[in-house]
Amino acid sequence: MDMCSVETEPVLPGKETPAASESAENSCCRSYGMEIEVLDYMYVKYARVWIPDPEEVWKSAELLKDYKPGDKVLQLRLEEGKDLEYSLDPKTKELPPLRNPDILVGENDLTALSYLHEPAVLHNLKVRFIDSKLIYTYCGIVLVAINPYEQLPIYGEDIINAYSGQNMGDMDPHIFAVAEEAYKQMARDERNQSIIVSGESGAGKTVSAKYAMRYFATVSGSASEANVEEKVLASNPIMESIGNAKTTRNDNSSRFGKYIEIGFDKRYRIIGANMRTYLLEKSRVVFQAEEERNYHIFYQLCASAALPEFKTLRLGNANYFHYTKQGGSPVIDGVDDAKEMVNTRQACTLLGISDSYQMGIFRILAGILHLGNVEFASRDSDSCTVPPKHEPLTIFCDLMGVEYEEMAHWLCHRKLATATETYIKPISKLHAINARDALAKHIYANLFNWIVDHVNKALHATVKQHSFIGVLDIYGFETFEINSFEQFCINYANEKLQQQFNMHVFKLEQEEYMKEQIPWTLIDFYDNQPCINLIEAKMGVLDLLDEECKMPKGSDDSWAQKLYNTHLNKCALFEKPRMSNKAFIIKHFADKVEYQCEGFLEKNKDTVYEEQIRVLKSSKFKLLPELFQDEEKVLSPTSAAPSGRVPLTRMPVKPAKARPGQASKEHKKTVGHQFRNSLHLLMETLNATTPHYVRCIKPNDFKFPFTFDEKRAVQQLRACGVLETIRISAAGFPSRWTYQEFFSRYRVLMKQRDVLGDRKQTCKNVLEKLIQDKDKYQFGKTKIFFRAGQVAYLEKIRADKLRAACIRIQKTIRGWLMRKKYMRMRKAAITIQRHVRGYQARCYAKFLRRTRAAITIQKFQRMYVVRKRYQSMRDATIALQALLRGYMVRNKYQMMLREHKSVVIQKHVRGWLARRRYGRTLRAIIYLQCCYRRMMAKRELKKLKIEARSVERYKKLHIGLENKIMQLQRKIDEQNKEYKSLLEKMTTLEATYTTETEKLRSDVERLRLSEEEARSASSRVLSLQEEIAKLRTELHHTQAEKKSIEERADKYKHETEQLVSELKEQNSLLKTEKEELNRRIHDQAREITESMEKKLVEETKQLELDLNDERLRYQNLLNEFSRLEERYDDLKDEMNLMVSIPKPGHKRTDSTHSSNESEYTFSSEITEAEDLPLRMEQEPSEKKAALDMSLFLKLQKRVSELEQEKQSLQDELDRKEEQALRAKAKEEERPPIRGAELEYESLKRQELESENKKLKNELNELQKALTETRAPEVTAPGAPAYRVLLDQLTSVSEELEVRKEEVLILRSQLVSQKEAIQPKHTMTDATILLEDVQKMKDKGEIAQAYIGLKETNRLLESQLQSQRKSHENELESLRGEIQSLKEENNRQQQLLAQNLQLPPEARIEASLQHEITRLTNENLFYEELYADDPKKYQLYRISLYKRMIDLMEQLEKQDKTVRKLKKQLKVFAKKIGELEVGQMENISPGQIIDEPIRPVNIPRKEKDFQGMLEYKKEDEQKLVKNLILELKPRGVAVNLIPGLPAYILFMCVRHADYLNDDQKVRSLLTSTINGIKKVLKKRGDDFETVSFWLSNTCRFLHCLKQYSGEEGFMKHNTPRQNEHCLTNFDLAEYRQVLSDLAIQIYQQLVRVLENILQPMIVSGMLEHETIQGVSGVKPTGLRKRTSSIADEGTYTLDSIIRQLNSFHSVMCQHGMDPELIKQVVKQMFYIIGAVTLNNLLLRKDMCSWSKGMQIRYNVSQLEEWLRDKNLMNSGAKETLEPLIQAAQLLQVKKKTDEDAEAICSMCNALTTAQIVKVLNLYTPVNEFEERVLVSFIRTIQVRLRDRKDSPQLLMDAKHIFPVTFPFNPSSLALETIQIPASLGLGFISRV
Repeated sequence: MDMCSVETEPVLPGKETPAASESAENSCCRSYGMEIEVLDYMYVKYARVWIPDPEEVWKSAELLKDYKPGDKVLQLRLEEGKDLEYSLDPKTKELPPLRNPDILVGENDLTALSYLHEPAVLHNLKVRFIDSKLIYTYCGIVLVAINPYEQLPIYGEDIINAYSGQNMGDMDPHIFAVAEEAYKQMARDERNQSIIVSGESGAGKTVSAKYAMRYFATVSGSASEANVEEKVLASNPIMESIGNAKTTRNDNSSRFGKYIEIGFDKRYRIIGANMRTYLLEKSRVVFQAEEERNYHIFYQLCASAALPEFKTLRLGNANYFHYTKQGGSPVIDGVDDAKEMVNTRQACTLLGISDSYQMGIFRILAGILHLGNVEFASRDSDSCTVPPKHEPLTIFCDLMGVEYEEMAHWLCHRKLATATETYIKPISKLHAINARDALAKHIYANLFNWIVDHVNKALHATVKQHSFIGVLDIYGFETFEINSFEQFCINYANEKLQQQFNMHVFKLEQEEYMKEQIPWTLIDFYDNQPCINLIEAKMGVLDLLDEECKMPKGSDDSWAQKLYNTHLNKCALFEKPRMSNKAFIIKHFADKVEYQCEGFLEKNKDTVYEEQIRVLKSSKFKLLPELFQDEEKVLSPTSAAPSGRVPLTRMPVKPAKARPGQASKEHKKTVGHQFRNSLHLLMETLNATTPHYVRCIKPNDFKFPFTFDEKRAVQQLRACGVLETIRISAAGFPSRWTYQEFFSRYRVLMKQRDVLGDRKQTCKNVLEKLIQDKDKYQFGKTKIFFRAGQVAYLEKIRADKLRAACIRIQKTIRGWLMRKKYMRMRKAAITIQRHVRGYQARCYAKFLRRTRAAITIQKFQRMYVVRKRYQSMRDATIALQALLRGYMVRNKYQMMLREHKSVVIQKHVRGWLARRRYGRTLRAIIYLQCCYRRMMAKRELKKLKIEARSVERYKKLHIGLENKIMQLQRKIDEQNKEYKSLLEKMTTLEATYTTETEKLRSDVERLRLSEEEARSASSRVLSLQEEIAKLRTELHHTQAEKKSIEERADKYKHETEQLVSELKEQNSLLKTEKEELNRRIHDQAREITESMEKKLVEETKQLELDLNDERLRYQNLLNEFSRLEERYDDLKDEMNLMVSIPKPGHKRTDSTHSSNESEYTFSSEITEAEDLPLRMEQEPSEKKAALDMSLFLKLQKRVSELEQEKQSLQDELDRKEEQALRAKAKEEERPPIRGAELEYESLKRQELESENKKLKNELNELQKALTETRAPEVTAPGAPAYRVLLDQLTSVSEELEVRKEEVLILRSQLVSQKEAIQPKHTMTDATILLEDVQKMKDKGEIAQAYIGLKETNRLLESQLQSQRKSHENELESLRGEIQSLKEENNRQQQLLAQNLQLPPEARIEASLQHEITRLTNENLFYEELYADDPKKYQLYRISLYKRMIDLMEQLEKQDKTVRKLKKQLKVFAKKIGELEVGQMENISPGQIIDEPIRPVNIPRKEKDFQGMLEYKKEDEQKLVKNLILELKPRGVAVNLIPGLPAYILFMCVRHADYLNDDQKVRSLLTSTINGIKKVLKKRGDDFETVSFWLSNTCRFLHCLKQYSGEEGFMKHNTPRQNEHCLTNFDLAEYRQVLSDLAIQIYQQLVRVLENILQPMIVSGMLEHETIQGVSGVKPTGLRKRTSSIADEGTYTLDSIIRQLNSFHSVMCQHGMDPELIKQVVKQMFYIIGAVTLNNLLLRKDMCSWSKGMQIRYNVSQLEEWLRDKNLMNSGAKETLEPLIQAAQLLQVKKKTDEDAEAICSMCNALTTAQIVKVLNLYTPVNEFEERVLVSFIRTIQVRLRDRKDSPQLLMDAKHIFPVTFPFNPSSLALETIQIPASLGLGFISRV
């Protein structure tokens, strides 16, 4: 290839002739060849580059030192740490491609990459696919789609809604974005569009095309409600079943190409579709390779063979048939062929293929299978035969309806025609098998064409097509080990498509440069026109092939030789293999391909024997000849049958009919010729449209999910033209920035003085400084264009500047931190010094104190030593003195003692002598006394002995033994003491005796006598001692007994203590057990309480959720009903237009506009809906044809659903009837409790009969008065007859009013009683239920009845639960009842007598009042009476109900009589009027004046205004018009009180209620509701109007509740307001209707505000930078996103807040209820949060740390708005919680397991899919941010796998919370309301 020199001007791709030797790798390297010259300064140390690698294709490496020009080797380090020396090519000196900065990796658009080359593209796709799980990527105008081999949740309707209406660059790449761009350009440019989907088999082409069509079907809708979009989608299962098969690469591979044109009308709604098919692989019908299958339809038939309708096909298992068992893989994992068959048949039915045609198709397909089993037996080498009665052939002939013999003959023979005669020649077995297979392929191909024709007929548009979008699903470039005719045609088609793609890319580039007014020149580019010429030009490959096919003896070898002779060495793109003479090589745009010539001629001819076709045409089976009606004659009699793979055919949608003279030429067209023509037609279609490209990539050959094979991906990228797009982009100016985006991104590179008011001039000045070479950029009108690599250079400068700024900031901050640290250290040092110095001072003071103390201690110590020494000397001196003085004193004492003793001796001697004399005298006296005492003692002893021997004494002794023992013990002790004293005396005496022995010798005799006395005394002592010993023994015995007793007592005490201790232990154990049990009981009670409370809370929450769900379902039903009602009105309008306008047109009303008619309202609308089918049947037949079949099917389906619902309701009613009949039978068995009820009933009947008789008498009198005379004076005013007539008319009208009031009262009581007393088993009378069921003909009434029954059952259950059981005395209660009934009877008789005396008007009022009072008292009485006995109360209520029914029947009879009388009165009044007219003509005016006029009663005007408004019946429409239809909300809201129209309407209703005019009430409420619906339908997109009528509808509803008279609504009323309550009518049903209307208005209000807010949300919440400078704009590619810089036309957060303020102020001005305002605000905030989060989840460029900060700031502003409006308790803040958590997720740290745990606990409002999606999309905006690792995302997934949440990715932005209308009474008094004249309501008057 020749490359022209690069000039200084910008360049645009032009053309060049291809160089034959250039490889795909070299072609991709051209994209960065020029970069090397200008970017060699980027090859510095640490720069990263890509180097080739045989395994990974490209590897990343890092420069270890700077590159210098002239270096032959680069020092590199691979990512795994290995060092490498990379040698440069010595010839080209090309450096390896540079790697993009990490900030650009993973971009949505490959053209956004600064370095555009193959490794950058491959790496970007791999990162997005493996790390971020993103399968779509833009490459300029191409969408690259990588097959994930896994079902992803990114194709739901929520995703479709998210992409609808969005710009292509604003959202992440998606097939929906391409479809939306095509749809938008079709509408904007008024030009047809095409989406070209290409790729290898298994790359996902069919799925991508299917999703594109689904997008169109969902977004555009249908123009005629004909479900065309469903039919378009339904064509997919049919075409997949007959055109798709399992291959080794794909389980659902499309074996044909198709181009579907989806047609749209002027409003761009789908009206039809058209399909063209290409390249059907017919050879697959007869042959499948290993592990492959035939077309799906055959296996679906075999799987459904057991169905009854398929018995005649005689099918079996797929392994039985030759055509389905060759691949050896009849089953696909995860696919149920039987279910797929059901889907295929359903799709056929939807597309209008009848069951008979379907069975015909299956019959032909089964015949093909049986034909494949036909076998041949060889006769010889040149002939064969079919075995006789061959079963497969017999079945084939039966199914096809042909003769067995004829078909068997022509399967084994052929006809040869010469110029003169025709020969029939047998064929060999091999030729017969080939002929059989050719016939099977031919039948299948024609059947395929027939099905596609019928599909196109079903999809054909009934109206004129305005534009279309085509979807082309065709093979990509293919190259295999063996390439044949199929691959040749496929690659030929891809060459044409690639040429068209290149031209389109060049055209876009040229348009862009011209639009921006950039000077440009052409550069050479690779043009594949020479390759196309080689194939299709004159004497090209196809031309030579067709020529060889015409030769009688043409062969593949001769054709190959012609190719060599024609093109070898003459065309650079044609080569001959070295080792083969039967192959040739063509250099395609993607790669060289070697084609084998074998089989080319046969496949190009694609022949089948004509005789076999004629046999099939003669079939009795009608469908079979129909397949061959329009087929072209493709056979010559001499042609041979084909063999091998013959896949190619083209199926025109409407083939042109051949002229008679062209038949001979048409049959000579070959497959290649046909394919070339069809390809030219396709290219013409594509060139006439705006193309959009989708390139599908197969990531691996093993169908592993999210596995990326670099080699396979690079092959496909080269083949599909993506790298060519990159090369073309890199050759020009691939990087493009708007001036605002460039300024925002590179503002950091500018100084303050460089910033000018003109952004364009500012950018120019900066660029001239930054980039010196002006050829590297160009300035356009709105954009700056950069060469490849310049953005990376600018990013490097920006990063360096930011790094320098970061270093400076770090330096400053670190200096500040160090200074701060130094100040802290200095302050700490000073503090430490202060404390140390204080410590030292304290230590010195302590030292001084210690020194002083030591001196003091020394002083005292020394003093002590001296004192001690002195003391010791003193003591020694004193001791010596004492010893000396003692010695002297002792000597003196001895001397004095001797003297004293001498005196004492003398004294004692003298005293002894005196005492001796005295002693002798005393002893003599004592001796005498002793003798006497001894004698007396003996006597006493004798007495004691006598007493001791007596029994009484012994007893006495033993009685007081213990006391005596104690006494004796004491006596013994005393005696012992005496004895001791005696002993002591004796010792003293002995001592004195011894001492005085010598002195008493003289008294020996006397002493002897005393001795004898002593001996006698001792004997006595011995006796006493013996007695003492005896007493001691007794004492010891007593002590032993006492001891034993004490031991037993101790033992008993011990046992008792032990028992007591055991009891105490048991008691303590019992206490502990008791405490444990008490604790357990307390814990259990607490746990039970907590669990019950928790359960109660959960049940409450669940009930609230169920209630909200029920409300939501009900409100959705209302919404659906309003939509259907609107559709009904539109259809009615369209039918009116069809009647009035000759050409039918389509008029579509926006779905947001609703007529909101309520199903509870009016029977007139229902009858109109019922009459509609009748009117439609009466339309002419040609108008019937205009009705769409699918609409009829939908209506029929709806009717069947209603029939089922009706049947279920009928069954429910039958069950209720049976229960009622059983209850009635039980009631008949019981004695009837009638009592006073019968008396009242008879009394009422008598009154009615008497009144009836009275009316008849008055009528008779009237008739008599009219018939007596016809004189003028009789009928004149004031005449007696006239007065009688007036009186009668007055009384009759009054009576009618009375009857009406009574009927209404009884009906209301009947309804209330019916609702109150219906139990589960005794509902009502069966006959009445049957009559009601027969009356309820309409399904809506049945549904209403069913709803009413459900509500009644609920009411009854609540009543039965609330009733208390009691058992009072039944006899007393009956007596009390009889007594009360007697009193009531007397009271009623008195009241009746009083009423008869009153005038008629007062009588009516009094009777009504009395009746109401009586019924109330009666109900209260019976309720109190039977309060404790619910059974009796129930029986009473049933009897009262029956009595009510009887009264109703009587009242109906009376009503009929009254109506009859009223008709007669009208006739009489008419006659009287005629008489008056005749009389007035005869009377002059003067006579009239003179006539006496009867005085007329003039009603007195009320002094006080009663809060009612009166209007005439004919002014009702005027009232609705002025008050509703033509009222301007803004003027009313600003100048008048809020809700004024509602108050006026209610006061009008009050007056109609006061008049007891039910017709007027009904008409007014009906007109009001219809008027509100009309004004909302007309101005439903105006927020003020919808808000105004929502407020007034709610106020009207509150008024009906407040003044209904129900106690629950009257609590807050004033006494005056209670007087204004409605008296005659219960408008509960109309309240329900108004509530439904309010719900519909609320939903419309939500839609209106959603439409207003929708364009603002994304721009204001996401794109606009509220905090300027936080986030910079990243480089973008060709798909430019919406600018995030606020221009004049863009929305900001302030715009959203201003709009919220506007909404809030409007609602407050209209007086909307505060609770309702909170609900509206909650809904608005939910919409804001949902839309913002959904866009965040679909936009990779928005998932960054800085954007999270922006979002949190924006949310805080919204919260501040809520606080300002006092709406924080509205629940609106909670709806933003998912968005807040998503913003926090963008900002938190995402590295460690602790971070993962924190994220899992923080993001509880986000689903797992949303968390993972945000983490996958997280993109650093600056180099300083880090990407989220795949391992971290997996950790999050593992932690969240147990969380049970919705798998849905996006939030439902269309979700509407169920609305409630809490009762809000008004304090405004009705009588104070003034009606302004501006309303134009002068025709109404105050009452």
